Amino acid sequence: MTVRTTDAQTTDARTADVRAAPATIREALRPARLGPADVVRVGAVGLRTRPLRAFLSALGIAIGIAAMVAVVGISSSSRADLDRTLAALGTNLLTVSPGSTLTGGQAQLPSTAEQMVARIDGVRSVSAVGKVAGAKVYRTDRIPKVETNGLAAYAVRTSLRGAIGARLASGVWLNAATARYPAVVLGATAADRLGIGRADRNAQVLVDGTWFTVVGVLEPAPLAPELDTAALVGWSAAEDRLGFDGHATTVYTRSAEAKVEAVRELLGPTADPEAPSEVQVSRPSDALAAQRAAGQAFTGLLLGLGAVALLVGGVGVANTMVISVLERRAEIGLRRSLGATRGQIRSQFLAESLLLSALGGAGGALLGLAVTVGYAVYQGWPAVVPPWALAGGIAATLLIGGMAGLYPAIRAARLSPTEALATP
Repeated sequence: MTVRTTDAQTTDARTADVRAAPATIREALRPARLGPADVVRVGAVGLRTRPLRAFLSALGIAIGIAAMVAVVGISSSSRADLDRTLAALGTNLLTVSPGSTLTGGQAQLPSTAEQMVARIDGVRSVSAVGKVAGAKVYRTDRIPKVETNGLAAYAVRTSLRGAIGARLASGVWLNAATARYPAVVLGATAADRLGIGRADRNAQVLVDGTWFTVVGVLEPAPLAPELDTAALVGWSAAEDRLGFDGHATTVYTRSAEAKVEAVRELLGPTADPEAPSEVQVSRPSDALAAQRAAGQAFTGLLLGLGAVALLVGGVGVANTMVISVLERRAEIGLRRSLGATRGQIRSQFLAESLLLSALGGAGGALLGLAVTVGYAVYQGWPAVVPPWALAGGIAATLLIGGMAGLYPAIRAARLSPTEALATP
C-alpha cells in the first residue's frame, strides 16, 4: 500500500529529524544569513537578467516622477515670476502722509517720522519725499511764470529709488555727493514736458530761480505716479538752495509681506505719536491678496498632480513585480530547494522592487529638473525647483514602490518548492 504525504507533513518530518540530529548537524543545516549588501546583490539579479523589462518599467516610473517634478518646477517658476511681477506692483509698499487737523487745516508730519517708522518690527526699508512749497520748474528763464506745466519740485532721500522700484531711463540717480549740490533727476512726464530726452551735463532746468543740472531721467513710476511730473533734488540741496522746511510729505515703507497688516496698524501712532489721527496711511495693495490667492491655488494644483503621478508609478511597480513573480516561479522553487528561507525570498523581491523604484525615481527627478530649467529659460522665468520636490519625489517613489512590491514578495515567499518547480 502506497502512503502519500503532503508538503506540510514532509516539512514537519524534516523539522523533527533536524531537531533529533546532533548539534553539529543542526548547525550545518541552518540557513545562511544575508546581509544588506547580499540582499541588494540578490535583488539586482532580476534587473540584470531582464534588462529591457527593467528599463521599460523604470522608464514608466521615471515619466511619472518627471511629470510630477516638472509640474511642480514649472508651476513654482511661474509663481516666482508672478511674485516678481506683483512685487514690482508694491504688494508690501505702504505710504504715510499728513492728513487734516481737527480744524480742517493741513497737518504736518514730524521731522522724526522716518526714524520712528524705521523702528517698527517688520519694516525693511524707509524713504521719503518732501514737496518744496511754491517751487516751480522751467526749461529757461524766458518762460512766463504762469506756464508751470503742472511741474513741482520735491526733496528726496537717496534711498527713494530702491523703495519705490523706480528705473532710470538715462543718467544716474542722486547719491550722497550730488544730493548736496544743484543736481536734479526728472520724472518721465516732467522730462517730456521740458523737452529733455536724456540726461546730459549741458542740460539744465530752472527750479525756483536756481539752475540745476539734469543728471538723470526716470522711467514712469507706477508706485509713485506723483513723481512723474516732478523735479527731484537732494534733501540737503533743497534745504540749502530752495528753502525746504525739512518735513516729509510722503514716507514710503517696505515691509515683510507676512507683517504688512501689522505694520499698517502701527504706522499712524508711530509716525506722529501726538496726533495719530492726523496721519493718512495707505491700505495694503490688492496685489498682495492676489498673490496669496495664487499661492493657495498653486499649492492645491501641485498636491493633486503629484498624487496622481505617484499613484501611476506605484501601479507600474506593482504590475511589474507581480509579472516577475509569475515568470520566475521555477527560480523561486530552486532557491527554496537549495535552502533559501521564505524571509530571504521575500527580501529578494522587495529589494528588487525598491531598486526598480529608486532607478525610476532618480531618473525621473533628473528628467523633470531638466525639463523645468529648459522651459523656464525659454519663457524668461527664474528657474525654481523646490528641493522638496526632488527629494520628496524619490522618497515617495521608494515608499510606494515598497508597498507595491510587498504583495508580490509575500506571494513569492509563500510558494512551496514542489509547487514552484512543478510550474512549466
